[in-house]
Amino acid sequence: MQTTVASVSAMLLYPSVLRSSPLVMQRIHQIVFVYSLLALSWFAMMAVHEFGHVVGALATGGSVERVVLHPLAISRTDVSPNPNPSIVVWLGPILGCVVPAAVWWLIPQRFFAARDIAMFFTGFCLLANGAYIAIGSFDRVGDCGVMLQTGSPLWTLLLFGLLTIPLGFYLWHRLGSAKHFLADPFMVDPIVAYTLLGVLVVMLALELTISPR
Repeated sequence: MQTTVASVSAMLLYPSVLRSSPLVMQRIHQIVFVYSLLALSWFAMMAVHEFGHVVGALATGGSVERVVLHPLAISRTDVSPNPNPSIVVWLGPILGCVVPAAVWWLIPQRFFAARDIAMFFTGFCLLANGAYIAIGSFDRVGDCGVMLQTGSPLWTLLLFGLLTIPLGFYLWHRLGSAKHFLADPFMVDPIVAYTLLGVLVVMLALELTISPR
């Protein structure tokens, strides 16, 4: 009885707090969604990129010695022997863009939330891989150095970025206004937000446990 009276008193004395509570909770859901999606996109992008290198190695008769996906390290795939390093190195960014796009395309239209997330991830992979190859070509960073050393002209690296970066931004543009999304936290489904968080936690746990540094 006393609890009921206290609850009624709180409703009468502090109506603004009660009115704002759903908004506060939904804002928390939105924050969980945004940060989980960004983190998951980053780690999943690296995993798909390395998957491309593995496919290239196996397709050309190479032997994969190690795949590093540890969250505290820069991802890499060590291949030795590596009969065709040019194919191995190029399939990283190529499949790193194609695989997410294929997954997005295969998701049925009725699963609109999953399709939107897959579209965002595809755009993320296009931007990340494109910027990595195009900008990294000037300093011969990572894969870019191998590409240039194995005979790929500089213009092919720049062309890759020229094709993928605008396409990535185009896909993000199709998702709608980021400003409008951030201004309206009720656009986020809490179930989706915490599902993403759960997937992120599982992925990080697996990478911390299995992957070498």
